[in-house]
Amino acid sequence: MSANQDIAARFEEMAALLEITGANAFRVNAFRRAARACEGASVDLGKLARQSPAELEKLDGIGGGTAARIVEFVSSGEIADLTALRNSVPTGLPALLGLQGLGPKTVKRLWEEAQVVDLASLRTAIDDGRIASMAGMGAKKIEGLRGAIATAEFAMTRWRLDRAQQAAEAILERLRELPSTIRAAFAGSTRRGRETVGDIDILVSTTAPEAAGEEFCVHPGVAAVLARGPTRCSVRLADGLQADLRMVENPAFGAALLYFTGSKEHNVRLRERALARSQTLNEYGLFPDDGQPTPQSRGITPVAAATEEQIYAALGLPWIPPELREDRGELELTTTPRLVETADIRAELHSHTTASDGHLSLRELVEAAKARGFHTIAVTDHSVSSVQANGLSIDRLLAHIDAVREVEQQVGGIRVLAGSEVDIHSDGHLDYPDEILARLDWVVASPHAALKQDSAKATERLLRAIRHPLVHLLGHPTGRIVLGRTGLEPDMDELWAAAVECHTALEINSHPSRLDLRDTHVRQALGAGCLLAIDCDVHWADDFNNLRFGVATGRRGGLSPARCLNCLDAAALEAFRLRKRR
Repeated sequence: MSANQDIAARFEEMAALLEITGANAFRVNAFRRAARACEGASVDLGKLARQSPAELEKLDGIGGGTAARIVEFVSSGEIADLTALRNSVPTGLPALLGLQGLGPKTVKRLWEEAQVVDLASLRTAIDDGRIASMAGMGAKKIEGLRGAIATAEFAMTRWRLDRAQQAAEAILERLRELPSTIRAAFAGSTRRGRETVGDIDILVSTTAPEAAGEEFCVHPGVAAVLARGPTRCSVRLADGLQADLRMVENPAFGAALLYFTGSKEHNVRLRERALARSQTLNEYGLFPDDGQPTPQSRGITPVAAATEEQIYAALGLPWIPPELREDRGELELTTTPRLVETADIRAELHSHTTASDGHLSLRELVEAAKARGFHTIAVTDHSVSSVQANGLSIDRLLAHIDAVREVEQQVGGIRVLAGSEVDIHSDGHLDYPDEILARLDWVVASPHAALKQDSAKATERLLRAIRHPLVHLLGHPTGRIVLGRTGLEPDMDELWAAAVECHTALEINSHPSRLDLRDTHVRQALGAGCLLAIDCDVHWADDFNNLRFGVATGRRGGLSPARCLNCLDAAALEAFRLRKRR
């Protein structure tokens, strides 16, 4: 199991606890930076800590102290400093830092002066008047805290990317219908393509801000209006997802889009770069730095503000795609990278029909793929052990192969591969014997059961599939479900090495409940030299539309068309396929 995520979470927790206990900003920021470094590391920090601990300090963002804590965690499962910090504050107190309007100093005061230790006690302290007796806690601020508590209670879970984009696009559609709207876009983690989203950020430039705010607040999906003003409105949607609308001046739309897209860490790096160039950057634009705050309110002309491209150029940077804005080295880019786009995808290599658990007939599936302009579709119905998915027995599979050949001839104009999504059993052997696999044009090997195996067994299991000479693609390699189950946690470095050696591609499954490989895995796999595929795992006609989520995940990992199997032309894809059939 890779320890990267566990270590990153612990460093983030240390930063939050240090803020509450009044540590200096340098220590807090050091742990936050270390957390980001661990989360985005392309190596297994656990393995590195065990085998070459001195190498940890060579990673950007990891110093001697944090390296020692990584070694401590890997060897003992604990970090003594973190344990001490946890014991120094009430368990529920760190969660208050997430409330709008509450910084660490205020949280500390609430704890010390009003005995607030969590959300419940904060609500009680408001109701019984303790908060009102504190200096600086007026009626307006207290009412804001009530709203923040309600929002926090609804925001204790996150939402999948598809839900966030669906909601954002519905809101944008209504705003764009207003004749007063000039520009409108969604921002935040939704625009960055993160697999889960905490809230939605919508920006609009308009000649009638009041009309935009009204349209936003009366949207059919709105359950409650949380805030309403001339420049910002906030609502809670029916399923609890919060959406914020900001009305911005059109000349500063690019600056606002850049600022509210984030991430926070990317924005910090941009502001640091601006300051180093005697400039200051905020949501209103990039300005000359005269040492005074709020240049936009003092009539200072911005250096750039209208578009993101102008601001990046003025900072001496190429335009950076939103998906890369996570402070993972993107500010070192000298040109805008050519990342994969949905228009680049020319083949679907993982799909199902009514022969197993799909909802399209074989002909309907092929015609849908052809209508989308694909030159190839691989029909990969489930193998025999997937009983719950009506997996095909050997006799049914052989008949299915003949049916695929027939439909390919009938439809014409598209290559139809007779394949299978073959279960990888817990010991790594595949669900069909080799003589049957050899009769298939295309083999996707996927784990569907025993997804709680320990790391060593999971690694060996997946390695056997990757190394199998008849397997073209490892499907949804970890079997995780977003906001559901963790899935397998193999030694990913070993998987990457084997995939490169055996010329086996690795899948980014586009279904928003999977997104497996995840974005950090994509970065690691590309760094190791792997070839990836982006597939929709089609069961329904609408599943083809999930492609954008897989593409977003690929882009977040830095995937280019040249490294994506689905972007190859028909001849190149056929050459890759035949390499496993010689």
